[in-house]
This record gives sequence, structure tokens and C-alpha cells, in this order.
Amino acid sequence: MKLMYAPQSPFARKVRIAAIELGLDDDIEMVLQAVAPAKENADYAANVNPLRKIPTLLLDDGRAIYDSSVICEYLDDLAGGGRIIPAPGPDRWDVLTQHALAQGMMEAAVLVRYETFLRPEEYRWPDYVDDQWDRIESGLDWFETHAKGLEGPANITHFALGCLLGYLDFRWPEADWREGRTRLTSWSGWVARRGSFKQTEPKDP
Repeated sequence: MKLMYAPQSPFARKVRIAAIELGLDDDIEMVLQAVAPAKENADYAANVNPLRKIPTLLLDDGRAIYDSSVICEYLDDLAGGGRIIPAPGPDRWDVLTQHALAQGMMEAAVLVRYETFLRPEEYRWPDYVDDQWDRIESGLDWFETHAKGLEGPANITHFALGCLLGYLDFRWPEADWREGRTRLTSWSGWVARRGSFKQTEPKDP
């Protein structure tokens, strides 16, 4: 298998963490793939992912699997199932809903990055940026006050949330998301010490 990725992408990092946690990382070849808004890549769109996004997992039979959530589910199934995504039942829906929240926060963070770094300054929309930050802050407050989202064995929610926090520290170290969030701060230290997170710290290529 080949994973099309970029080392700064929190979505690709989530998949890489899942692969390590499931013991599948040695079965996956990492292939650096540069993608960016407004930059066409016809070959990648035609042969890998029509949306021109990462991560994308290329299987040995030529099939492509995307997006990061689907790839994680595929890897969990490949590893026997029920390891990072609970089996059918109440816990599954709790984890998947909490994962959707963390995933949405990651999407908001990446949109802020695009708006404030890639878009020409004269075309930037401050209200849009503020709105995305508000979504992130609201999500952080939710995880701070809802203990269940941070409990239990490491799962896909933890991977996404940990990647979001790592991305915030990577791109906006001056933005102190830890202020007033003691429980989330403590949890972030625990997750950052996991080998899978240490091996996948974000960096610009």
C-alpha cells in the first residue's frame, strides 16, 4: 500500500498515527504529495484522487481510498476491526460523533491557514477567519467539559483531536489554546508522549 501524504497535514497525520497504532505502518509506503488550493494537478486528479486532496491510500490492486476517516476505518478493518473504531453499539456512535467534532475542528484550522497564508492579503476575509476560530474554540470547550471524549483506550477521536492540537501548536504557537483548559492540557501531554505521535510530528516539507 502507498499513502499519499504531506508531513504538515493533520489529516494525513491522523492516518499515519492509526497505521502505527494498528501495527500496519510497515505495510505502507509513504509517498510525499504536494497539493494546494488553486494549484492544478491533472495527473493526480485523473489517477489518484479527483478532489486533489491528501491523504489518499493506494491499495496494491490499484484502488484508491479516501478521505482520512474512510482510510482509518479501512485500516481498522484490516487489523481485525473494533480497535480504533468501536464495534456496533452505543460506544461506536459516541466515538464517531466525537471524531466528527474533532475532524471539523481540523478542517476549520486548515481553512484559517488557507485564508491567512495562501490567499492574497487584499482578498482576505477577517470575519470568516474569526468564525473558523470560534468553531475551534467551541470544540475545545466541549472536550474540556465532556470527560467521555477523552477517556478510554486510544481511538480515532483521540487521533483527530491530538492532531488538531498539534497543528495549532505547529501553525499558531502564539495562540494559547491551553488557557483555562486544564483537563485538555493534561490530556494533550499524555497523547503527545505516545510513540505514534512522536513519530509523526508535523513539519513543513
